[in-house]
Amino acid sequence: MATTSARAFDWLDEERRTREAAGLVRTLRPRPADSPLLDLASNDYLGLARHPEVVEGAAEAARVWGGGATGSRLVTGTTELHTHLERELAEFCGFEAALVLSSGYAANLAAVTALAPHGSLIVSDAANHASLIDGCRLARGATQVVPHADPAAVRKTLAAHDGPAVVVSDTVFSVDGDRAPLDQLAYACREFGAGLLLDDAHGLGVLGAGGRGAPYAAGLAGAPDTVATVTLSKSFGSQGGAVLGPAHVIEHLVNAARTFIFDTGLAPAAAGAALAALRLLRREPRRADRAREVATTLHRLLTAAGLSAVRPDAAVVSVRAPSPDEAVRWAADCRAAGLSVGCFRPPSVPDGISRLRLTARADLTDAQLGEAVRTVSRMAPNGASTAGSR
Repeated sequence: MATTSARAFDWLDEERRTREAAGLVRTLRPRPADSPLLDLASNDYLGLARHPEVVEGAAEAARVWGGGATGSRLVTGTTELHTHLERELAEFCGFEAALVLSSGYAANLAAVTALAPHGSLIVSDAANHASLIDGCRLARGATQVVPHADPAAVRKTLAAHDGPAVVVSDTVFSVDGDRAPLDQLAYACREFGAGLLLDDAHGLGVLGAGGRGAPYAAGLAGAPDTVATVTLSKSFGSQGGAVLGPAHVIEHLVNAARTFIFDTGLAPAAAGAALAALRLLRREPRRADRAREVATTLHRLLTAAGLSAVRPDAAVVSVRAPSPDEAVRWAADCRAAGLSVGCFRPPSVPDGISRLRLTARADLTDAQLGEAVRTVSRMAPNGASTAGSR
């Protein structure tokens, strides 16, 4: 019996060998609190994660409410702090109501599964984030994946379906940083009576007036057929997620979304930090403009250096690499030279093209941007300027 049971997970060794052969092994790399690296890898778009007001917001919430929410939101996990955050977040983004969850991932699972019952159709962009994809897989409705940023394909798919439908898309796609054609998607949805569900994880804090997000910028915030999800872990420098939409949609999620009902509420410290960040952004809306300026400058400098950089629509700047192995080595060489950058490889990239991903931060100086681009360029592998074959 012992010999047989010892073989239960032997198949994992073959999986590991397959990953190694493809150059797709991932490892955890703990960072110290006082890392000397220039950070262009995090999602701290507004530079608020260590802002004194945000840190104090977390600390004060922990002092008042304790270290955890103590239960699910429907039991003991809803504090007055959660309701303040939901009210102010909905008002800031232009929606009727909001519901805070423990992560942006949980928010996407909640929204997709609760809004796509049996018999419904989900139309999902091919480049959507993994959390939206997993939501589609868990939902009881049927999913049809359409080509990336293709409103004509969305219209064609909706036209062939008779019944409830929801179109699901990121507003800003996390790999290349390009923006979805929201106005055309909304037009298609309204033509066929479909709902529109938008993941604004990379738009909140960067796009729209004062960072109010991509739906706000597109004139969709508060629309009766539009629901948005956001994360509190990027521009707000905290943790958690939220669903924004009409009040009756939020009420439905409270009663039907399993990742809300059966999950412990967001920790008070995270809620306090997010609320402090939101209030700070209200006072300093220029931070959103600066994040976009930094991204534009990064793209200009990278392109001038001869690298294959994708023009950003928000705060993500993608630089294509010749292969997964080259991307890993490139990121490691940058790190050894004092610069932290993201490294995206299959299966994280739906088109199979490996990339370095640089994230703009509102608190980066022009001197730091120049230093970062010089490092990326100096460490670039052969073929990086014409990358894109894999």
